[in-house]
Amino acid sequence: MLRLSIVTICFNNPGDLITTCTSVDEQALPPFEHLIIDGSSKADIKTWLETNPQPPYRRWICERDKGIADAFNKGINNATGDIIVLLNSGDKLYDATVLQKVLDTFTKDPSISWVNGKLDMIRSGIPTVLGKPFEKDKLYRGMHGIFHPTMYVKKEAYNRCGLYDTTIRYAMDYDFLCRLANEKNGFVDYPLATFDPHGVSSVQYLATTKEMYQCYRKYFGSSLKQTLWEWRLILIHHLLSNGIGKWLYKLKVKMGMQKV
Repeated sequence: MLRLSIVTICFNNPGDLITTCTSVDEQALPPFEHLIIDGSSKADIKTWLETNPQPPYRRWICERDKGIADAFNKGINNATGDIIVLLNSGDKLYDATVLQKVLDTFTKDPSISWVNGKLDMIRSGIPTVLGKPFEKDKLYRGMHGIFHPTMYVKKEAYNRCGLYDTTIRYAMDYDFLCRLANEKNGFVDYPLATFDPHGVSSVQYLATTKEMYQCYRKYFGSSLKQTLWEWRLILIHHLLSNGIGKWLYKLKVKMGMQKV
């Protein structure tokens, strides 16, 4: 049986970590391991881990790191499972069936290198579920319909494609996706995670978008469709940041016109 490792990075946010751990512990099929990478400057998380009963699959590394990408890489390098998912503190597995659904997908087609699924999230104040199968020719759209809390990647794919670029501050998941694009992918047509809207990539959306398209041009060069799509994302972000835009989005959802 394939062994599944969950890697959770955290920084001075014990409440968020407890939320994530609870969702992992509620799985009908427990993970092979849950590895916590704690780069905190305070001892709160380490104290909680050491003074509260933890399942046998949970272990942790508490030491300072050099940022998000470095913490991801530390988790991947120390994970011993065949499949790895990066579930950040604050994010949750959607329900108790998630890990079983993911492993079933890999088992049905052993040739796939990674799987993605749908994400439960809040968009413009409205609960929604987004996500779709990966399409390499749509990479110019960024992480469009692909969300890293729902990406389950075989460790051997990391060996082939490389780890996360530590020089990238926000869009390291998209940079990795560009390198993962030629690996065979599967899709789970079901929400795999609930997203914490307070993460760095959400708060720093415009900076993340700028970095994302720097990555695209690094691998694929400049293109008109990529430039137009970048402008589109920025325009939509500004639109959804005001009352009129939020009202229009709610109307779109009510009319069943919501798309990824």
